[in-house]
Amino acid sequence: MDAVRVALLREVLAGTEWLGATRHFAGTLRGSVVSHGGGLLLVGTPEYEPWHLAAHLVDEAAWSGTPELAPTLVRHGARATDPAHLAVGLGRLEAARRGETLLVVAPGEPPAALLERVSDARRAGATLLSLGPEAGELPALAHEVLPVPDGSELDLDTVQHLVSAAAGENALPARRGRRRFRDRLSRLADLLTAPPPTRW
Repeated sequence: MDAVRVALLREVLAGTEWLGATRHFAGTLRGSVVSHGGGLLLVGTPEYEPWHLAAHLVDEAAWSGTPELAPTLVRHGARATDPAHLAVGLGRLEAARRGETLLVVAPGEPPAALLERVSDARRAGATLLSLGPEAGELPALAHEVLPVPDGSELDLDTVQHLVSAAAGENALPARRGRRRFRDRLSRLADLLTAPPPTRW
């Protein structure tokens, strides 16, 4: 989903709780990684790996000048022969420490083995964010939750687009004075003329 489609989606969602909720969650994510200088780990479930969100966050990190937003995608089936950005396995969660942020994206309750690793990372001091289930052990563990329950107006993929776009936008400090509209227009033009995202 490109910047134009995200803007159109936001227009459609104006007046709903989704815009505020995704911006708040994105602000928490950005604040956590920026304040600690990076260290964003992104993990899904064995059936649902958020590689698309990882790609969008890499793009937003570059476009917004906030390298801390670029995540390390932690994969369940990672192999040493995979490209470097796809070769990080679950063992990376065991090394998570204070100052790192762990974002778990799951359409439902993750398996017990993943929950155990996530819980260990939290105990080691990592900040835990959850995107997906509304109830269960994962949201109970998380410091911040953006629930996307079954039957929501938006699906999990769409919410991830809103979060990644908001995380990049929020990285830009709001300017005051007469140039504010011109600056926003310039930012939009930059987004629209940027090269297409890299395929993962």
